[in-house]
Amino acid sequence: MDKESESCSTHLIDGDGTFNAVGLDSFIKQVKLPECGLSYAVVAIMGPQSSGKSTLLNNLFYTNFKEMDAYRGRSQTTKGIWIARCAGIEPCTIVMDLEGTDGRERGEDDTAFEKQSALFALAVSDIVLINMWCHDIGREQAANKPLLKTVFQVMLRLFSPRKTTLMFVIRDKTRTPLENLEPVLREDIQKIWDSVPKPEAHKHTPLSEFFNVQVVALSSYEEKEEQFKEQVANLRQKFNQSIAPGGLAGDRRGVVPASGFSFSAQQIWKVIKENKDLDLPAHKVMVATVRCEEIANEKYSFFVSNEDWLELEEAVQNHLVPGFGRKLSSLLNSCLSSYEDEATYFEDSVRSAKGKQLEEKLLQLVQPAYQLMLEHIRSETLNNFKKTLTDALSEGQGFAVAARDCTTKFTRLFDEQCQDAIIKQANWDSTKVKDKFSRDLESHIAEVRTAKLSELTSLYESKLKEAIYGPMEALLEGANDDTWPAIRKLFNRETETAVSEFSFALNGFEMDDDEKEDMILKLKNFARGLVEGKTREEAAKVLYHMKERFTSIFNHDNDSMPRVWTGKEDIRAITKMARSSSLKLLSVLAAIRLDEETDAIGDTLVLALVEPKKGAGKSTTDPLASSTWEEVPATKTLITPVQCKALWSQFQRETEYTITQAIASQEANKRNNNWLPPPWAIAAMVILGFNEFMTLLRNPLWLLFIFVIYLLCKALWVQLDISGAFRNGALPGILSLSTKFLPTVTNLLRKLAEEGQVPVNTDAQRNNSNSSRITQGNNSGFSSTASSEVTMENEVEYTSPQK
Repeated sequence: MDKESESCSTHLIDGDGTFNAVGLDSFIKQVKLPECGLSYAVVAIMGPQSSGKSTLLNNLFYTNFKEMDAYRGRSQTTKGIWIARCAGIEPCTIVMDLEGTDGRERGEDDTAFEKQSALFALAVSDIVLINMWCHDIGREQAANKPLLKTVFQVMLRLFSPRKTTLMFVIRDKTRTPLENLEPVLREDIQKIWDSVPKPEAHKHTPLSEFFNVQVVALSSYEEKEEQFKEQVANLRQKFNQSIAPGGLAGDRRGVVPASGFSFSAQQIWKVIKENKDLDLPAHKVMVATVRCEEIANEKYSFFVSNEDWLELEEAVQNHLVPGFGRKLSSLLNSCLSSYEDEATYFEDSVRSAKGKQLEEKLLQLVQPAYQLMLEHIRSETLNNFKKTLTDALSEGQGFAVAARDCTTKFTRLFDEQCQDAIIKQANWDSTKVKDKFSRDLESHIAEVRTAKLSELTSLYESKLKEAIYGPMEALLEGANDDTWPAIRKLFNRETETAVSEFSFALNGFEMDDDEKEDMILKLKNFARGLVEGKTREEAAKVLYHMKERFTSIFNHDNDSMPRVWTGKEDIRAITKMARSSSLKLLSVLAAIRLDEETDAIGDTLVLALVEPKKGAGKSTTDPLASSTWEEVPATKTLITPVQCKALWSQFQRETEYTITQAIASQEANKRNNNWLPPPWAIAAMVILGFNEFMTLLRNPLWLLFIFVIYLLCKALWVQLDISGAFRNGALPGILSLSTKFLPTVTNLLRKLAEEGQVPVNTDAQRNNSNSSRITQGNNSGFSSTASSEVTMENEVEYTSPQK
């Protein structure tokens, strides 16, 4: 019973021709048929109704097909087609029990199902057992002849069929030896084959091309059961390893892989039911196409949901993944290998085509990740290139050498990383990414090169500006005949130094001579532009500079000390000298003289503006009535002759006030330093005051009174600083004295009162000290900035208030 339970018998096709697809799928899973690949065989049995087919199968293969109950009479037992697994036979063998032919239940005319089931058995099976009675051999109207005609007729509907084993099982063998029965049977079979109408292509094809005919004989199951079982056991041995070369099912050309058996059987029955010719090779391709596509879809779905792939895909979204190509190739190879393992037994061309389609779908799925990986490689390598190049330049390495070394290094690194990202199953061209990376490198190198050259140029331009601007400004401020020669010397010296250093710095860029010369020329032109620009800048402020120079020379002596206009200075000569110096500055700034060319701008200005009488004797026309200078190009002219004349007129107007103030100060000093009255006044005072003078001599008290009045007046003189007040004129002096007179007198009286309250000291040393002070006070005449001291008869000391 255990062996029979392994058979898992299932009703495959019912009597109405309905295919039990669900039952077949369940049967296949139970017997684990998909695991067999091509290592399986299918056996079918055909024969007249109630000829013991099911009994034979149950004893031969340990199946559990339903058998006829002889005690209830002979009737139809098997309806349609049943399927079961043969227990204990290797490889896996599937057996089909077909409904018996020539049954009264279907009638004489209903042979359609017989033909359909026979065609199905031939299309699906490797071995077909034909169960027949021994007594039918040699009879013209035997029951097996319609069956054989049916088999041969439907066989011809199979295009390019494989070679099927037809095993004739002779039941209830008599005493006639098998050696005598077999020739007669084969002769009958040949006659039936010859009588069957055949297509033109197979008119002369022998039976052996289609069938491998074998004959076996079995004793009666009812009369000789033990002998029957022994013979069946011997026959069973032939079905072990039936698919081996030379075995009963040795022709494996059209075998459908076990995983496609269910679909294949369904499609074959569908075609048979539609009464169409069954093209087995085309059917095999169709089955392979469907099954391989199903397998491919399963593998694709499994790959899409594979955790390793999902993790890899997520990782590559964010950063570069080391070993990306190796990991992804391994996943793809695993998926494709799994497909190959399951589809290996299907038609090669179909399997390969579907495998190729699966590979293309997988590659299409992973290509965005691959492209993103390449982009990560390009971006990260480019960033590292930029950093390394910057570091190399910061360390002082030459630009061309640094750029070349970094390019070589990171191009090799990029190629290695691209190689590491390559997917073995894909033949993708990464040339575009490599070209883009190369363009990025070249673009960055060009950008850095431009920036470095610009930075280098700016550095030396700033050096030139620093070296030229300050000295030039000083030279132009002290403009004289040597100014432009000094500027030319400065320009040439600094330009040569900067060009030499700049040229040496450019060697690191390994540029061609023309480009190098062009950059050096630009630097020279920049230096020239600095000089010209500074000169133009100072020329725009020439009037200011002229006034500054005039003021400086006019108000300071040769020792750079401020002038005090005492009346001894020659203002005319000083004015002429200051104006001549200012005119020299104007002539220096009138034109740019970087080239060693002579001009007469200075002489022309002197003759026209300072010494017009000398110029008038030589020419009757105004030399400044022109917009250009002789021998000076317009491009180098900064101040035209007409402008010089206008500037000089304005300069004279704006400096006249300074000259006038100097003259006024000189006159004021003269007046302040001359306090004696005129000689005639002195003579008149002597003559007219003789009587008063004699009166004073006769009365000494008047002299003492006059002396005290003198001391008080002197104290007021010092306190009010009368000489300083009248230094700027009479009216300002009077106004100043009027505001200070009363406060000064009040202060002086308060001091005298305070001194009068001091106790009298009769000590001799104090008297001597007082006498000494009085004498010192009389001799000094009261200093202009100190206080005066006055001694009275009571020896009280008074001190005038400080200013």
